[in-house]
Amino acid sequence: MSDPLFNLSSLAFLFLGNNQLTDNLPSHKSGSLKDLSYNKLTGSFPSWVTEPDLQLNLVVNDFIINSSSIGLLSSGLNCLQRDFLCGRGSPQYSSFAINCGGRQITSAGGIVFERDDATLGPASYFATDTRRWAVSNVGRFVDSSNNTQYTRTLLSEYMNTLDPELFQTARLSPGSLRYYGLGLENGNYTVNLQFAESDFPDTQTWQSRGRRVFDIYVQGKLEYKDFDIRKEAGASFRAVQKQVKTLVTANYLEVHLFWAGKDGIPSVSNTPPKTSKNRTGLIVGICVAIGIVSFLSVFVVYCLVQRRKRQGMDEDEELLGIAAQQYIFSYEELRTATEDFKSANKLGEGGFGPVYKGKLSDGRTVAVKQLSVTSHQGKSQFVAEIATISAVQHRNLVKLHGCCIERDKRLLVYEYLENKSLDQILFGQSLLHLDWPTRYDIMLGTARGLAYLHEDSRIRIVHRDVKASNILLDADLVPKISDFGLAKLYDDKKTHISTRIAGTIGYLAPEYAMRGHLTEKADVFSFGVVALEVLSGRPNSDTNLETEKVYLLEWAWYLHENNRELELVDPRLSKFNEEEANRMLGVAFLCTQASPSVRPSMSRVVAMLLGDIEVSTVTSKPPYLSDWEFNDVISFSSDKSRTSMSTNKGLSTSTSDSHSHVNA
Repeated sequence: MSDPLFNLSSLAFLFLGNNQLTDNLPSHKSGSLKDLSYNKLTGSFPSWVTEPDLQLNLVVNDFIINSSSIGLLSSGLNCLQRDFLCGRGSPQYSSFAINCGGRQITSAGGIVFERDDATLGPASYFATDTRRWAVSNVGRFVDSSNNTQYTRTLLSEYMNTLDPELFQTARLSPGSLRYYGLGLENGNYTVNLQFAESDFPDTQTWQSRGRRVFDIYVQGKLEYKDFDIRKEAGASFRAVQKQVKTLVTANYLEVHLFWAGKDGIPSVSNTPPKTSKNRTGLIVGICVAIGIVSFLSVFVVYCLVQRRKRQGMDEDEELLGIAAQQYIFSYEELRTATEDFKSANKLGEGGFGPVYKGKLSDGRTVAVKQLSVTSHQGKSQFVAEIATISAVQHRNLVKLHGCCIERDKRLLVYEYLENKSLDQILFGQSLLHLDWPTRYDIMLGTARGLAYLHEDSRIRIVHRDVKASNILLDADLVPKISDFGLAKLYDDKKTHISTRIAGTIGYLAPEYAMRGHLTEKADVFSFGVVALEVLSGRPNSDTNLETEKVYLLEWAWYLHENNRELELVDPRLSKFNEEEANRMLGVAFLCTQASPSVRPSMSRVVAMLLGDIEVSTVTSKPPYLSDWEFNDVISFSSDKSRTSMSTNKGLSTSTSDSHSHVNA
């Protein structure tokens, strides 16, 4: 030990734990906080160890503590030296249970969890009067004045545990927290650990940006590395349990929760397992929340915000706030999952970047959408996609597993859908044949997904890019609407939103394409076009066909006006239900009416497809088909794109999407 180091006049805090230091403590010191734990210090104690307000952690050294010095030190230090002498050779206990940070309670299983609400600090320790267990904490919050006891009351609901009261309090630590079982009988033990994320809620707030990743050691052995509570539990405020088998040979047991400079520190709770009758059983109940570090998450976010302000990247600030409730993948995880974005794993390419198939370390197969870093619009799409899909969940909407936000890397991780996109099956070289009942169910499921977005979700959403390539199919051919990069939130009390035009030519509603007036009825129009595509088995425009058949809407109306509607049905269908085919065609004609007010809501579309209500008869062709040819729409959009819009391919998992994609 170096005397000069202890005598630095400006020294406030000194952390020298785990450094194999030897010799005696210096006779003088400066500063009020010192961690000297887990070294090999010996000798007597200088007078300064009794100074008031001194934080001093001396656990697991080689001090010989006699009756003359024991009164100078915090209770239990003699039990917490290297040999853990309390109960050594004469064990008294075979179990212990602790309600960390809170009062004594009895669990549903009858286990008494002892109270653990003693004052700790950034370099401190405590042992119970019975010397049954002890705790040691190392680490300092930037502003420790907010919580001098390093405990917290949570008052949150945990529905998936029989003992929610165990999770109502927590002990905090920004660095290292150890619990010791003392005077234990030697033998095999099961340590039961229960965790719950309580500091970073699943909300769209800066606080939820945090992520807890930490290591768990039992008896000095690393049992769980980079343990992520929210990932393991699936959400915040949910309990998750882990068990560790271990061996006690020297009458003590140590559980160590170690942050080690990772992304965050967890809430950890352990509830007691049932002990075996034929061996010594350890009932370890530790209900700990090693909080991060409120200061750390706030400080990191503050730095990120300041940097982005300097760079003028407002969309990234929005992204960090919105993405907070999603699981954050590292770029390395996704690079490994996709085999370094191997071309063989590429599912498709869009205007904003490619989509790859990947396999995560836990065995899940996912679709990884990689944002093109050169695309400013792609960054806006990334923000919009996270904002939208984070707020909605439905059987017919694709599920977002998480995202990656790492320097200039922007990736979205979705569930992988085995049968890819509807357009690939209908218009591509897929060997999969969709019979009539399957096609009808696909349109019904898509209608239900859109009805949810428009009417049933807690926020109202216009997708703006409904098309066959954005309808993905799972293993059971259940449709899931994807690609929310162009989605807009809207107020259903307003008649419309005036916005820049975005979407895919051939699916754009006329009032939106011509004037930029957006309502949910724009999605209804697009749905009608997709319904015609599913009915006919062909895309909405195909220049390889005869002139009169090039544009699907015009051809469908020609057949309708000549009482030949069923000629539109895909000739590959050997049999189909005529009543359902006429119903789908009638719905498609209603949805593609020129006036938004005439188009039905998606909930009415669902009812019509189910046969619960009649499909209204449409007697006249929409005027936009009479006033100008459909190729005029393409000409108009292309001309306008050269002056005020950019035109790209739509981003999807499809490689066959050849429609022009307009994004203003």
